[in-house]
Amino acid sequence: PPPPLGGPPADNSTSGPKAKKPIKTKYRMPLLNWVALKPNQVTGTVFNELNDEHVLGELNMDAFEEHFKTKAQGPPADLGTLKVKVAQKQPSKVSLIESNRAKNLAITLRKAGMSSADICTAIETYNLQSLSLDFLELLERFIPTEYEQKTIRNYEKDGRPLDDLSEEDRFMMGFSKIPRLSERISVLTFMGNFPDSLQRLKPQLNAIIAASMSIKSSSKLKKILEIVLAFGNYMNSSKRGAAYGFRLQSLDLLLDTKSTDRKQTLLHFIVNIIQEKYPELSTFHTELRFIDKAAAVSLDSVLQDVRSLQRGMEMTRKEFMVQDDSPVLKEFLKTNNELLDSLQTDGKTAQEAYESLVEYFGENPKTTQPSMFFPVFVRFIKGYKLAEQENEQRKKQEALAAEGAENPPPPAKSVQTGNKPPMMKMPQMDLIAELKKRQVKPQVREGKDGAIEDIITDLRNQPYRRTDGGRRSAKKRTNGQQLQVSSDISL
Repeated sequence: PPPPLGGPPADNSTSGPKAKKPIKTKYRMPLLNWVALKPNQVTGTVFNELNDEHVLGELNMDAFEEHFKTKAQGPPADLGTLKVKVAQKQPSKVSLIESNRAKNLAITLRKAGMSSADICTAIETYNLQSLSLDFLELLERFIPTEYEQKTIRNYEKDGRPLDDLSEEDRFMMGFSKIPRLSERISVLTFMGNFPDSLQRLKPQLNAIIAASMSIKSSSKLKKILEIVLAFGNYMNSSKRGAAYGFRLQSLDLLLDTKSTDRKQTLLHFIVNIIQEKYPELSTFHTELRFIDKAAAVSLDSVLQDVRSLQRGMEMTRKEFMVQDDSPVLKEFLKTNNELLDSLQTDGKTAQEAYESLVEYFGENPKTTQPSMFFPVFVRFIKGYKLAEQENEQRKKQEALAAEGAENPPPPAKSVQTGNKPPMMKMPQMDLIAELKKRQVKPQVREGKDGAIEDIITDLRNQPYRRTDGGRRSAKKRTNGQQLQVSSDISL
């Protein structure tokens, strides 16, 4: 029977929230970008106990609309129409990979300039003509992870359409289906880098071999070291005892040891001795080959790169055993196997030659790298050549000085023109004496040939003052009388 009138209402706590009607506002309002819960998500939550409609009934929302209405106003949008438009603008695209990873993949794919299908086909056929090394190195970062592969498999298992996937997701789906994808990418990268690696490593090994063999076989260098040892023992044996050899770094000290007058170093003196007593040794540096290039080689790094090429070639052989119908792999192995074997032989030869050289000169090959060993000879050759030049220059200066001492230049003679020596450089006392001598008889008439004017001009240009400050001048006589210069002219 129905409950009696005025009885308690039925318990609706277990039922879902009642449907809410859309609110029609006077003005167009901005949207609050919150994450809304669906009706079935609020059951049992605090939101099921709230009544927002009751709050809106208590408040006057006109002021709120005036403050928050949008600038562009029009008729309030119909909620049903708005939902349809939103549904049309947002196609339901499914993402199988993380968004940032998808963006980076999209950038990488654009660099290829190929379709996703063509890229996958080139990888399957080992087509290095279509795939650049830079692109392969970038693409290697997007090899699907185990989680991504599982996501792709689940998507296909559910039978969902491919059209709902983005271009990057569709590429990943085809990319993940390539057999031995990681191995193929590694093989392609190795094959693409192999020619450049070979061209880079072989000259470095050749430089080590040539430098090691030329230094060890140089008889002239050996004789120069003998001379250095002799000088060093001559200087040290009375105090430190005789030495039977020295570390090669000691060659740098030849430039630091200077003579008593500080004008030359021990290296300059030894170079001079070699030029005088052993001139055939002066060209010793021509026997040392490629030491400057060998000095720039890190032998350990080069040998490590050679071993890396060995591993790459072995990986390619294994791939060919699985994919033996690939003409690209077959041709690569046929062409480059012998080249790698030759490089390995050079690596072994370089290591043996260098170790033998270092031990021959009393050094430890385990602690002495080529970047430490060969520069010693580079510096020694440079210092030797510079000492030769400076010795030659000093000899020329000494020869000129000796020639000047034997044949001193004659004293400079003043060149006289007539009876008038140059007046500008004469001392003042000599000037007065000269003026006295110039008093000629008969007396010079005023104005005759301008003689008196010349003398006065000379006196003005070369003045002479007495110590008593007195001043005398020629007296001018009237009535055409002759004018005579006094014998004690002074200014």
